[in-house]
Amino acid sequence: MNITFYDKTALVTGSTVGIGYATALELARSGAQVTLNGRSRASVDKALASLRAEVPDARVDGVAADLATAEGCETLLAHLPSVDILVNNMGIYGTQDFFEIDDAEWERFFQTNVMSGIRLARAYTPAMVDKGWGRVVFVSSESGLNIPTEMIHYGFTKTANLSVARGLAKRLSGTGVTVNSVLPGPTLSEGVSGLLQRHADAQGITLDEAVAGFVKAKRPSSIIQRVADPAEVANMIVYAVSEAASATTGAALRVDGGIVDSLV
Repeated sequence: MNITFYDKTALVTGSTVGIGYATALELARSGAQVTLNGRSRASVDKALASLRAEVPDARVDGVAADLATAEGCETLLAHLPSVDILVNNMGIYGTQDFFEIDDAEWERFFQTNVMSGIRLARAYTPAMVDKGWGRVVFVSSESGLNIPTEMIHYGFTKTANLSVARGLAKRLSGTGVTVNSVLPGPTLSEGVSGLLQRHADAQGITLDEAVAGFVKAKRPSSIIQRVADPAEVANMIVYAVSEAASATTGAALRVDGGIVDSLV
């Protein structure tokens, strides 16, 4: 299967590291004009330099904007009024006991993980409909189905991503615009690696041992029995936004290593 995007523009939010960066990289390799996004100019510039080093002929730029706010979304939209492909990847996570999560933290997770994607989908999809072609992906998580007891606020937002994507796909029925969710399992992004490295240092073990212990203790139903690499998740996202996935919409595409014990 030869997937190319030479005539397409793409925005990947939260794309300075991790799954977002890996997705932007693969889209750029496949010929898309890609816009990266991060909260700070320094992080965006660093990601742009890294991507251009890997793909010297990449057509890529970047916007520094905090998409957890309406103002940040307006900043991005002023720079990039329309796109063919929208990957709503930006998100935050963190462990915290349910009884210690105050209203402000619930609101922060909701605005960051849910409203950022809603605002951008609302802004970008009308022009996609006018063109008769467009792709939207919400990056959810297996935690949206298997709500982690230590991250209930995170799991709640990832379930919301699934609902929004499915509903929007139905709303855009017959327009040529597809909307899907991608559900990664545990993925060794920079953030997860940092968390597990701190655990490894505290326990006096290696990072590899900490990763293996995490999978065994926290995700024992994993069939692959390991964490994923960001590039493995990016491969599913790139397929979902390609012409090859033209009959796939309203779907929850799992890249969870088999953690979710379901036949469908």
